[in-house]
Amino acid sequence: MNVGALRRFAVDRALRLVRLPLDTMIGLLPSDGESAAAPRATAKLALDRADGTVRAILGSILGDPVLREDAQNRYAAADERERALRLRGEAEWMSEAADERLDQRHEQSERERKQAQQRAKAQREEADRKRREKTDRAAEVDRKRLAASNEAAVRAREEASDKASEERLEALQSKAAALAQQEQALTARDEARRLRDAASRAKAERKGG
Repeated sequence: MNVGALRRFAVDRALRLVRLPLDTMIGLLPSDGESAAAPRATAKLALDRADGTVRAILGSILGDPVLREDAQNRYAAADERERALRLRGEAEWMSEAADERLDQRHEQSERERKQAQQRAKAQREEADRKRREKTDRAAEVDRKRLAASNEAAVRAREEASDKASEERLEALQSKAAALAQQEQALTARDEARRLRDAASRAKAERKGG
């Protein structure tokens, strides 16, 4: 192992020892879904960049291009992780926004469904009310028609009874008149017979005298 490699190994070991307690403390921070704004992710990215900065400075001081390249790679990896975390955060935000919009649409649909049910119920109740009113009006018309029919029947019976009474009275009067005429005829016949008998007796008396 050459001198450059030994120096890089020493730098790496020293930085790892320095980072060990820091990584431990960062691990205790809340992750908040590992988004770019999470305390743990933010602290880890800052520590990775600090690690890269130290390696770049030491690489420049020691004139070690490999150490400087390692620092650049660590910068790039930190930037990539930050970008991935940011994209993940944006995706989570978009997902949450989509879920919220979906919930809002669901709530709107539920409200519209309830409103439609209420309108349908009101329409059914209105239709039932109109149907009952129509039925009641029809029943009232039938009652009035039946009452009028019954009244007309009563009047017809009364008129028929009055007419029958008049006809019976006329018949009785006609019969009485006929009987009177018959009695007069009988009386006239009896009177004629009496007169004939009297005339016969008078004639017989004259002949006897």
